[in-house]
Amino acid sequence: MSTHSLTEQRTPAPTNQALESTAARTMSELAGRLFIAALFLVSGLGKIAAYSGTVAYMSALGVPGALLPLVIVTEVAGAVAIVVGWNTRVVAFLLAGYSVLAALLFHRNFGDQIQMIMFLKNVSIAGGLLLLVANVAGPLSLDQRGAR
Repeated sequence: MSTHSLTEQRTPAPTNQALESTAARTMSELAGRLFIAALFLVSGLGKIAAYSGTVAYMSALGVPGALLPLVIVTEVAGAVAIVVGWNTRVVAFLLAGYSVLAALLFHRNFGDQIQMIMFLKNVSIAGGLLLLVANVAGPLSLDQRGAR
């Protein structure tokens, strides 16, 4: 045994609690991405299924129906990107802006309690997406795989 090994500092082995905490965090990050992406995916697919009705709704509120294909791509592609964790910060930031814009365009009638709740829902979604911008996607993501 060398004297050098006596003076070396060792990194303590992770405790079960630390391992469980890491696993819980990793799974929570993935579940959070799945939950927030599900809303955009279902919404985008729903717009495809009810295309003409969605165009009419958009037009009634002064938004050109010609934008619907862009809206669908934004929601579906954004949801997939969030789920797999690809360019998560950029996509989450863009979806947060999209959510606030949708709130301002479609849910600004605060005299209608449902519309006010829908407005607040969109703003809350934007808040969750901004947390994703701040905290990244986690180890179960393409972002993290590319960083290795």
